[in-house]
Amino acid sequence: MPSPQDAANGVGAVGRISVGDFSEDFPMDLSYWGVDDYRASWARALRIVAGQDEATSCFVSSLTDPATANFVFCWPVYRSGPDVHIQNSIIFLDELTDPFLPDEPWRSVEPRSTVDEDGHQISEWHTDISAVREFLTECP
Repeated sequence: MPSPQDAANGVGAVGRISVGDFSEDFPMDLSYWGVDDYRASWARALRIVAGQDEATSCFVSSLTDPATANFVFCWPVYRSGPDVHIQNSIIFLDELTDPFLPDEPWRSVEPRSTVDEDGHQISEWHTDISAVREFLTECP
């Protein structure tokens, strides 16, 4: 969960993603969304994944005003049956065919790929739907 902190270029926060044994902190911009907005978005993203056997969602990790931003940092989440795959990604707003919707960021996530355009393996972390559902019951 994010925790506010003062950043050199304004107010920011530090978020943390944990998937199994993997854990990573990341900077979050608070100029457009506040901590509660990120939390609400992540909860919606988890409910999508928990409720559908085949689902694509994402955790926005840093968002500035989409009207003036060039990109959005996120963690796409892909569910296939009981398996859940998480990747780290950037949504380039000028490459989207439809407008970016902050309340529905998963609409701008590309389908899951395990290899990039250069043929390199994309890093991803794995968990299962039971761990996602357990996390949802423990979160406020």
